[in-house]
Amino acid sequence: MSLLKATGLRASYGQVDVLLGIDIEVNEGEMVVVLGANGAGKTTTMRAISGTIPRSGSVMYDGHDIVSQSAESIVRSGIAHVPQGRGTFSELTVEENLRIGAYVRKDSIESDIERWYKTFPRLEERRGQRAGSLSGGEQQMLAIARALMSRPRLLLCDEPSLGLAPLITQELFAVLKSLNQQDGLSVLLVEQNANLALKVASKVYLLETGQVVASGTAEAIAGDERIRKAYLGG
Repeated sequence: MSLLKATGLRASYGQVDVLLGIDIEVNEGEMVVVLGANGAGKTTTMRAISGTIPRSGSVMYDGHDIVSQSAESIVRSGIAHVPQGRGTFSELTVEENLRIGAYVRKDSIESDIERWYKTFPRLEERRGQRAGSLSGGEQQMLAIARALMSRPRLLLCDEPSLGLAPLITQELFAVLKSLNQQDGLSVLLVEQNANLALKVASKVYLLETGQVVASGTAEAIAGDERIRKAYLGG
């Protein structure tokens, strides 16, 4: 069953058109990855879906078109966005960041805070520490945990491995895979590490200069020799 379906999605920065009418679909419980070279429009796609930039076309989420909704309204509807570069509140503590992540909720959040501390023990060790003083890997853990505090149905995750050591990257991907497979969380992932992303994703979209040039199952994309040579370094 489709949870998110973007059709003819367009976005620009000033006079520069970045997305030229792309179609992307994420089904319930699916992990979908968007691949492409720098400048292809991957981050813009995530921003357009989350409502942080002006866009046009159609973005159907849970049966409703959200293309005209504000970013806050989209968060309240059940979509959380982990932006490229993490975007934590550097002057606030780890725990304050987590509490801000739950601002759209009216129920008790204490059990969720403890859950993410158990998932990311290093965050619990640093719960009173300023986010800006954390390592890059810890900041990425915090960014993901903060997004999950809103209890989203769909997580948009933009290049979570950027600048991180391989072991930290593997740890983060293990958490995302578990959330997808065990909790049924739908995930739309932009990732520079294509080979790693293909191991956890079920479906792939390949972007090139603001257009989808290929899509299919992760297995099919990984097995396409032309795509592998051009984008996957193989």
